[in-house]
Amino acid sequence: MTAGTASLVSVTDLSIAFPTGEGVVRAVDGLSFTLAPGGALGIVGESGSGKSTAAYALLGLHKGTGAAVSGSVTVAGHDVLAAGDAELRALRGGVAAMVFQDPLSSLDPYQAIGDQIAEVYRVHRKDASRRAARERATEVLDRVGIPDAARRARSRPHEFSGGMRQRALIAMALACEPRLLVADEPTTALDVTVQAQILDLLRDLRAETGMGLILVTHDLGVAAGTVDELLVMKDGRAVEHAPVRTVLDAPRETYTRDLLAAVPRVNVRRTTGVKRPSAEGPGGGVLLEADGLTRTFGSGRKAVTAVEDVSLTLRAGETVGVVGESGSGKTTLGRMLVRLLEPTGGALRYQGRDIGGLKDRELRAFRSELQMVFQDPVSSLNPRRSVGESIADPLRAAGRLGDAEIVARVRELLERVGLDPGAYHRYPHEFSGGQRQRVGIARALAPEPKLIVCDEPVSALDVTTQAQVVRLLGELQRDLGLALVFIAHDLAVVRQVSDRLVVMRNGRIVEEGDADSVYERPGHPYTQGLLAAVPLLEKAEAAA
Repeated sequence: MTAGTASLVSVTDLSIAFPTGEGVVRAVDGLSFTLAPGGALGIVGESGSGKSTAAYALLGLHKGTGAAVSGSVTVAGHDVLAAGDAELRALRGGVAAMVFQDPLSSLDPYQAIGDQIAEVYRVHRKDASRRAARERATEVLDRVGIPDAARRARSRPHEFSGGMRQRALIAMALACEPRLLVADEPTTALDVTVQAQILDLLRDLRAETGMGLILVTHDLGVAAGTVDELLVMKDGRAVEHAPVRTVLDAPRETYTRDLLAAVPRVNVRRTTGVKRPSAEGPGGGVLLEADGLTRTFGSGRKAVTAVEDVSLTLRAGETVGVVGESGSGKTTLGRMLVRLLEPTGGALRYQGRDIGGLKDRELRAFRSELQMVFQDPVSSLNPRRSVGESIADPLRAAGRLGDAEIVARVRELLERVGLDPGAYHRYPHEFSGGQRQRVGIARALAPEPKLIVCDEPVSALDVTTQAQVVRLLGELQRDLGLALVFIAHDLAVVRQVSDRLVVMRNGRIVEEGDADSVYERPGHPYTQGLLAAVPLLEKAEAAA
């Protein structure tokens, strides 16, 4: 360790390369930057730009991966690349801490939240008693806004909501008062109100403790109001590095300008896709009707009503956006609309026929016309089967085509969604996140449906890939006359695709109407609160 260093973080000419079956992949290439004590740096770029790899190197997390690393990384005087295991253990959590993107996979499902935080505290505070560690766990949980922290410290991760789990992970990172917090996409899967709370929390912690922050994100709106400087990465290299407002207001590089252009704006009207059909116009007939739809899980005192008395109408060729916080019932409603869940009350009619109570055998006739694109294409694709076989599944189930016709149809679908038809025999892990989502869309299109429910289809994608997928859905809708139900927590994305908007809260619809009207003149206080929580990119937006 060296003393007297002026910078909290100093990275010089960092390069990280990984060996693969197809050769060496250079994930980070000649990266340099510094962070002053108490400063905040945002690292942005597309998927594969190297931003997370660079962030992991700050805590020596590249070790044991087989990566070839060169250059230098210094954090609070620690030479990270030269540090041994003992020094790295002292660094991680004690001097620098990390908040990962998915808190559920970062927390032990079998251990109480408070016990996990106490364990971290005792590792770095050797003289701390078990009681002192438990008290510290309760203290930091309370600090990050967990209500009734002493009681909730005894809860396990599955008993916390997504936002609460993220807060718990931040509490764990703060337990030993680190000088640096590295946050890797900490708000990606959160709804706008919880996201706003997490970002406020990070700002408050910086102000109170003088902690330095490195924020890795693909959301430029999140970075705009959180960091002091912005570093833009592409292909492992820094293409632009300047104060955040300089980068956002006057970007020098074409790549940065392209990133900014791809960011959806909540105050910009829809320009893609098709206009909402009228009841009298061609293709404008009612396709799907939900009347008083209700879904309850469990029974007796433990019964939880996820969706209650929801009614809506969807016309052919129309897009209905569904927004609301986590737990509002959006996904449950979407799954009922395609009959992946059976309603416990109300009626569901498809082209005039009640399908709400149909059993599996009777539903087969409708399965090809009602499809779903899921949020996580990784978990919805079988890793042991090629993407071509996964896309072919609904075609084989329908039993209308022979093997050669199915292969031809799958290749056609791959090309239709912008993938190489030759990718039929490749496996999901060989594709990027955006490409896997295109595979999911191709699979939904395979049986030629009339309605597709898209459940958070772009939440984990960077802005350029997100824009590509949204554009693809608009083109498919225009060309094929599809009706779409678009479920998302990103209100800016929803506005770009929706004809009508449905706002849900606690399982009920609190506001519904023409999308532009709701966005520009929200009537319900809850809708107003959602829109107020959307992070703004430009100063003009903030003043509007």
